[in-house]
Amino acid sequence: MSKTPNNFNQEINSDSPQGLSNQIQATNGTSELMTEAELIQFLRVPEVSKSKDYHNVIENLKRMHDLPRVHICGKPLYPLEAIKGWIKEKTVNGK
Repeated sequence: MSKTPNNFNQEINSDSPQGLSNQIQATNGTSELMTEAELIQFLRVPEVSKSKDYHNVIENLKRMHDLPRVHICGKPLYPLEAIKGWIKEKTVNGK
């Protein structure tokens, strides 16, 4: 029997009642690969930005500050560990 995408998805979903998505959750409840909306919340953009469009804040971080990301199926996803490393790298010590 050949594995079609539907058969493959059924196998993945049958491994766990919650499916594959729960298997890739980090210990703090955030996925290892965050969407832009999740990243906005993770970085607390609504609390620190006066921008009306938080997407523009993320675009600026990508262009001007090399925000780490990976593209899957044409959509940017943001690896949690890479984002944490980026924050450490961008952290300014001093006055």
